[in-house]
Amino acid sequence: MKLSFWCGILALVLAGPARAQSLAGEWQGVETDPREEGNWPAVLRLQQNKDAKIFGVLYQEVGNQPTMTVTFEMQGARTEDGVSLTHTRKLSETGQTPWTYWCDGSITFTYDPNQEKLVGNATYRPVGDCDVGTFTLYRIKLKSSPTVPANTESTLRVSGQDVRWYADPDLKQRVATGNTYRTKLSKTTTFYLTQGYFATSQSPVVPITITVGGTEASKPVAAAPTPAPADTARPAAPILAPSVKPIVLPTVLFKLGTPELLPTAIPALDQLAAELKARPTLKLRVSGHTDKIGEPQKNQILSVQRAEAVKSYLVKSGIAAERISTAGYGDSRPIYRSPDARNRRVEVEAVK
Repeated sequence: MKLSFWCGILALVLAGPARAQSLAGEWQGVETDPREEGNWPAVLRLQQNKDAKIFGVLYQEVGNQPTMTVTFEMQGARTEDGVSLTHTRKLSETGQTPWTYWCDGSITFTYDPNQEKLVGNATYRPVGDCDVGTFTLYRIKLKSSPTVPANTESTLRVSGQDVRWYADPDLKQRVATGNTYRTKLSKTTTFYLTQGYFATSQSPVVPITITVGGTEASKPVAAAPTPAPADTARPAAPILAPSVKPIVLPTVLFKLGTPELLPTAIPALDQLAAELKARPTLKLRVSGHTDKIGEPQKNQILSVQRAEAVKSYLVKSGIAAERISTAGYGDSRPIYRSPDARNRRVEVEAVK
């Protein structure tokens, strides 16, 4: 959705039917119009609810004028080769003037699974000079195996355009650029990826967790030096180290829109359970948080359910239920400007 004598935002989000590949997630790119100069960077976040309805949020800004922005709520349905979305309502707008407006209408996207690319053709309501637009969006998705052998050079591969890899969620430690990263891991590791392709202040940060599955069998190598001890030989840094604020568990992630724990959560939760067993008088508060996508009431419920899911896992691991309290804050306590995937988190805190 472009900004025409008023400018626009467009939406794309989807999760597919049972056998179709899900389009849920965060897509980043741009809208253009061959008959007009300029461009409109865009971020589309899509989800699917339990009723299989597709909904999401489309953010857009005017190229070279990042103070002129719009955010639309989108709804739609899966098509044979993509998704069709309709603007349902405007959620926010900045930088508006009496002479500008954002176009709205419908967008039909075609999905390319090889590139994780959406190409959308927008048809706008005939207001002013609103007519058509073309979207090109990409998402970051892991294309190589999520499990690698320990202490062995492996190539990690993802989709996306102008990808940057970071070792920390604050994006201060860049470790690689591009669609591949060759590295050697000794323990399960989460990387935080962004795209430089028409980046905006709303560009998503995508966590990618790589699980270390085991040590590769030794192979004789002529004149090979004795390998250094693996990092895993050292005790893992404690999760419940002294802290004046709640501790974020970056690898404790959930299936989109549900309280179902992903496998990446297990190593951190196992370590947390071990620390609680070693400190039998310690009590723990688990807090769940969501991002500002969807209805606030549903986000509140989901945050409570996710905190309870962590508690349930710890109880099954042998921790007494009365030692663990839970709380859910929905989308009320973001630590990054929403929408941002890093706001979807679980925090733990030792309590007296």
